[in-house]
Amino acid sequence: MRKPRWGKSVTFFGTNGASTESPPGSEATPKAATPGRRRGRASTQVDEATTSTTPDDRGVVVCGSDRTMLRVVTELVGSGEQVTAVVNPASRHFERIGELGAQVMGVRVVSESILRRAGIDADGKKPSTARALVLLDADDVHNVHTALTAREMDPDLRIIVQMVNPRLGAQLHSLLGDCVVISGPSLAAPAFVADALEDDELTWLELGGRRMVAGPADLIREPVTVLADATSSATPDLLPASSTDPTGDVVLGLGMRNVWRRRDVRRTGWVMATRDVLDRRVRVIAAVMAGLVLIGTGLTHYIAGVPWWRALYLALGAVTSAGIEDDVFADAEPWAKVGGVIVQLTGIVLVALLTAVIVDSLIGARLSRVIGGVRGRPRNHVIVCGLGTVGARVLEILAERGVAVVGVEQDDEAPGVQTAHRLRIPVVMGDSSQEETLRSAGAHRAQAVLALTDGDITNLETAMVIRDLNDQARITMRMFDHDLAQRVERQLGLGSSRSVSMLVAPAIAAAVANRRSQTTVSAGRRVLLLTEVTVERDSVAVGKRLGELDEAGGLRVLARQDGAEWDWTPDFEQSLAEGVRIAVAGTRSGLARLLLATRAPHRPGRSGRIGP
Repeated sequence: MRKPRWGKSVTFFGTNGASTESPPGSEATPKAATPGRRRGRASTQVDEATTSTTPDDRGVVVCGSDRTMLRVVTELVGSGEQVTAVVNPASRHFERIGELGAQVMGVRVVSESILRRAGIDADGKKPSTARALVLLDADDVHNVHTALTAREMDPDLRIIVQMVNPRLGAQLHSLLGDCVVISGPSLAAPAFVADALEDDELTWLELGGRRMVAGPADLIREPVTVLADATSSATPDLLPASSTDPTGDVVLGLGMRNVWRRRDVRRTGWVMATRDVLDRRVRVIAAVMAGLVLIGTGLTHYIAGVPWWRALYLALGAVTSAGIEDDVFADAEPWAKVGGVIVQLTGIVLVALLTAVIVDSLIGARLSRVIGGVRGRPRNHVIVCGLGTVGARVLEILAERGVAVVGVEQDDEAPGVQTAHRLRIPVVMGDSSQEETLRSAGAHRAQAVLALTDGDITNLETAMVIRDLNDQARITMRMFDHDLAQRVERQLGLGSSRSVSMLVAPAIAAAVANRRSQTTVSAGRRVLLLTEVTVERDSVAVGKRLGELDEAGGLRVLARQDGAEWDWTPDFEQSLAEGVRIAVAGTRSGLARLLLATRAPHRPGRSGRIGP
């Protein structure tokens, strides 16, 4: 089963998660693409890669304390990097990181002096001992502060930052220059969505400064270019100049067409909210008050001899504590006056109880729970348990795909709750490990369930309850403990599990090594690669017209970047200069030829001969 991923091609991982490669070495012997089951199905694939730049034996400084830090250090040490880990000594991973072979510095606050001791010690004449800095703190503010400090210390340092807030991360690149921003939630969310939907036709990516999607033409809005005419899945026409049947094309566009969600999952809305506020307690109190009003109306009519409408008015005034007109009861019998006082006191108590019950319904149970719940009997939907940063991104992707979805969250201040309200997605407020909560979300009729809370035990309990309620549902758990995840999958058979840290670590390692990132899109039995390439100094491409790089059926130039902005309607007669970056789509052979034309010529150093 293909697992689509998201990530920006070069400087921003996390909105799509494309594969990272460094041709031409990796493209000399390409792996065979797995054909999709449906025409034009998009897929991604990761090949073994080598760095595309001159090897640099300087070290890497990594700052952090959580499980992502452990995974990243493992990945970097395994790839032969010299790692200096700056870790809070209170972290439970402190000793484990040292056992991996990294040089560990135990500090609670990362300061300029600490960074200098770790290897960021450029003095203007010689570069720093470290060539890259990786910042993995859970606090975005701390990461930004440390990144700005490091940039002042070494303007040429490569900085990789993990950010929770993707909008802040997108702005960080313009401030720091050579900086890669990685969003763990955005990188991991598509993998969870792929597990829930099982069969996915779309590949999301960021290319040329745009968030884009590749897939069948009938699903894509604002198409930019036709990637393949896949009318014949056996021999699709790649990068055609024109297409006779647009419905059979695989295209690259700016998003999905608007898809109406199936109306089998609806939010409660204000009508259902009013019904929930007027619960059984309110109805009982209202019934007692209505009974007193009827009795009071009858007694007032017969005792005081007033008309029925006036008697009803007087009874309502007594029961609701609005008061009784003294002139009416002035000449009444003593027992009638006592009865009126008793009715009035009873009304005061009932009004107080009614007020308390309504306030409890509106405030105690939270207005968000009442308005955002599930209406009707949802069926064949996806349930997302845990609406943190990862869950919020999953909701956005599922909503964009037009998938019926229900959220489950215990904390009404969680980021995903606000996202769900914005997208008009119903949310059940409660503990996802409780059967009653999952039943309210329609778990016994759901197609798939994603357990994405921050606790392994909660996710495990949720999966076990779901299996009891619906043994046909696809279950995917977010598991932080890799060993526990393996044992759960192997012994309990509760479904698949994923770890955000394990999805993020390879992207960070690729960013440290400055490997080029590319996305693979399949069309029938053939594949296309989408990536960004930089024209290097003294390369063959310098001085050529942009249009000369195009190859019919082999390579297509999509956009060009001279400065900070990307131009998606470039002048193909304009000459290429050193440092120009272009976004392209091409076959493996076409891309390999482009890389040969845009790379600087190899200048071998002095070679020696090993004697006998």
